[in-house]
Amino acid sequence: MTGNRAARAILGIVFIALLTAPLVLKRLSARRTAERSSADAKTALARHGFYLQEVSQAAGIHFVHEAPVLDPKLNPIMPEVASMGASVSIVDFDRDGWSDIYVVNSAIGSKNALYRNQGDGTFKDVAGEFGIADVNRPGTGVSTGAVWGDYDNDGYEDLFLIKWGRPELYHNDQGHGFTRVSEQAGLPPWINANTAIWFDYNGDGLLDLFVGGYYAEDIDLWHLTTTRIMPESFEYAKNGGRKYLFHNLGHGKFEEVAEKVGINSRRWALAAAAADLRATGHPDLFIANDYGVSELYFNDGKRFREVGQQTGVGFAPKSGMNAAFGDILNQGRYAVYVSNISEDGILIQGNNLWVPKQGTAGDAMTFENLARDFGVELGGWSFGAQFGDLNNDGTLDLYLTNGYISLDRNRSYWYDFSKVAGGNSTIIGDAKNWPAFEGRSLSGYQSKRLWLNDGAGKFVDVAQAVGVRDTYDGRAIALADLWNRGVLDVMVANQKGPLLVYKNTVTPENEWIEFELEGTVSNRSAIGARVTLFWNGQQQAQEVSGGCGFAAQNQRRLHFGLGKYPQVEKAVIRWPSGKLQTIDKPAAGQLHKIKEPA
Repeated sequence: MTGNRAARAILGIVFIALLTAPLVLKRLSARRTAERSSADAKTALARHGFYLQEVSQAAGIHFVHEAPVLDPKLNPIMPEVASMGASVSIVDFDRDGWSDIYVVNSAIGSKNALYRNQGDGTFKDVAGEFGIADVNRPGTGVSTGAVWGDYDNDGYEDLFLIKWGRPELYHNDQGHGFTRVSEQAGLPPWINANTAIWFDYNGDGLLDLFVGGYYAEDIDLWHLTTTRIMPESFEYAKNGGRKYLFHNLGHGKFEEVAEKVGINSRRWALAAAAADLRATGHPDLFIANDYGVSELYFNDGKRFREVGQQTGVGFAPKSGMNAAFGDILNQGRYAVYVSNISEDGILIQGNNLWVPKQGTAGDAMTFENLARDFGVELGGWSFGAQFGDLNNDGTLDLYLTNGYISLDRNRSYWYDFSKVAGGNSTIIGDAKNWPAFEGRSLSGYQSKRLWLNDGAGKFVDVAQAVGVRDTYDGRAIALADLWNRGVLDVMVANQKGPLLVYKNTVTPENEWIEFELEGTVSNRSAIGARVTLFWNGQQQAQEVSGGCGFAAQNQRRLHFGLGKYPQVEKAVIRWPSGKLQTIDKPAAGQLHKIKEPA
């Protein structure tokens, strides 16, 4: 009897051990992972000055993007035609001093999310209660992006929703909710767009809106009358969507004036950005086009003049998917980064880093592509990219997303893709001529790039070393100081994948300064205002942006890294109204809130 009891006791112990073993192993694995992560962080901080930790789940963000499902006639190539839509934008919609995150979904019936920053390290999705979640309803198309701007100068950022379908404008009701005002504003019934930006092109103090079409606007991708909807060429396609420039008339009304002011293009726009490239006081417009050349429009405050060929940025047709500006050499002049396609052994278009040539300025300004020289040319099938000083050393770094279609790792669609690309316009332009995907990948499962700027014209990829190791199909990226710590955190929207939030830890030796501007004579969002910071015998210029990158928008405030032992001399602000304001010796380690002098 005693022996039986002992045996049963032993069996019980073994049984309990077997039950608890997986939990113990899981805890051990988690501990080892945490220890490895901690060691990686220490190494990255010592070598590179920063480390990125993905914290979306811990922060209460559980968003996964859903791709559109279009007309069944497109089923054989659905992975390709429905390969875009993931987008992220940053806004402080309720003016509480904390950056919020808006992320879009792209399937009919799917919900967008507005993650309100609760100031304690966590976020809460409030899109439903604020009326901007259920925006992908049958018959209205789906979301592909969003940009924020205070179009009526009431102090609150309003939302323009970019869609393949009915574009929408939502008025921000003082942070308490949103009212749809699309028809009152005069928006058209349908645009198949992937990009839009707010900017005050004519300097009247009211934000205008540029929208770049991709597919033609008379195409309903869910109810096709023909399959001839594809580009007519892989290099010189001009059968895409039209461009729109909505001039703000005030009182919530807009007038479409694109052709009147010189913007007349049907290239396949994927990204747009605006900045004063020539120091004229007027924002110029850059458009990165798929299946063709980039376009650059110089703006004289009344009309636009396309100068892509003249300036060099329209030198060769590629697959432009990103447009972002950065003063990468701390010279007070902006370079433009345009992402394209690279696949080892198959296609090397290479990304472009258009840097102003020395000795050129004004209308005679020209650009040269220094992407190869600087080390930022090859990034796989590249999409969104943003400049930002991620380690606060005083120079702008570059974060790039990539990865097109990740399906079967062992089977590639590249051979069939190249056959289509080499065909004539009749073959290329009709979706029924494209071979079926049949579960194959096309430049999938790619490692991201995070290039550190050494300040002397070279960038080094440190993505793996600083914690960026995902291989999702990346689309949009946005930068913001989410936790008000004086560092730039990173948000990445992935096609059919999760929204990733990377919390940044920066070595405390590197200092920082931030500026939050508010216009009075200029537009209240201060979009287009330029801050040139002078410290330690150097300078760096940044502009408040109304949208840039690919389907993205960074935080409104401007963030400058300063490096070690900074002696800040002054910040010179040039407001969109033309006013100049100098702030002498602004303190480092602070956010400076500055209102335009009346």
